[in-house]
Amino acid sequence: MKKRTYALVACAIACMLLVQVYWQYRSTAVFSAKSTVKPIYHVDTKEKKVAISFDAAWGADQTETLLNILDSYHVRATFFLVGFWVKNYPELVKEIHARGYEIGNHSQNHPQMSKLTREAMLSEIRAVNEAVTALTGICPRVFRPPYGDYNDLLVETLREEGMHAIQWSIDSLDWKEYGAKPLIERVLKKVEPGDIILFHNNAKYTPEALPTILETLQQRGFDIVSISELIYPEPYTVDVQGIQHPEKP
Repeated sequence: MKKRTYALVACAIACMLLVQVYWQYRSTAVFSAKSTVKPIYHVDTKEKKVAISFDAAWGADQTETLLNILDSYHVRATFFLVGFWVKNYPELVKEIHARGYEIGNHSQNHPQMSKLTREAMLSEIRAVNEAVTALTGICPRVFRPPYGDYNDLLVETLREEGMHAIQWSIDSLDWKEYGAKPLIERVLKKVEPGDIILFHNNAKYTPEALPTILETLQQRGFDIVSISELIYPEPYTVDVQGIQHPEKP
């Protein structure tokens, strides 16, 4: 009797595991089918250069400090701005531009872009482009989706708008506030040419960690540039891993 009970329990557990595997596979397959067009995560380049980027959605207390640090190391960077951040800090938007840093688009309201219709996507994208252009005279050409959330429709819509969908290959995780040392170690551990590094403009330990990161990268021979200085212009291809390649003639 006990053996029969154990056998039934084992059979039930096996069935549950099979169902779980099936649904995991099915979910992955559906996701892959909806995401055949990739944003740019990394650039295939032999040049020893990396891009530094900052997402700005909430708060601005650290922004001036970050700009001063970047200036002191004579490097370039890209700031991806949300529309309501642009509205709240117009003078900082102007200053970022005036100091020679690239301004990217991070959506108007920080939504999950993959859940939007094409018309709603265009509204999110164009609202920020118009606001930044009104303040700086320059229209953003790079877009980073909030939460890293995207689908084929978003990438294709951006390309139709003459823009590039940008992700990242190194996430500093500065928003988790582990401290300056873990932040430094995480960024510098595996950095290589063509990487796109993600920071946030108002993270607690980023100003403390940034000088060491910039100095070490420069000591290793890296040129630190903006996103648009790193990526290839059209025509290009992006492979299934999100690596951008120049289109072969």
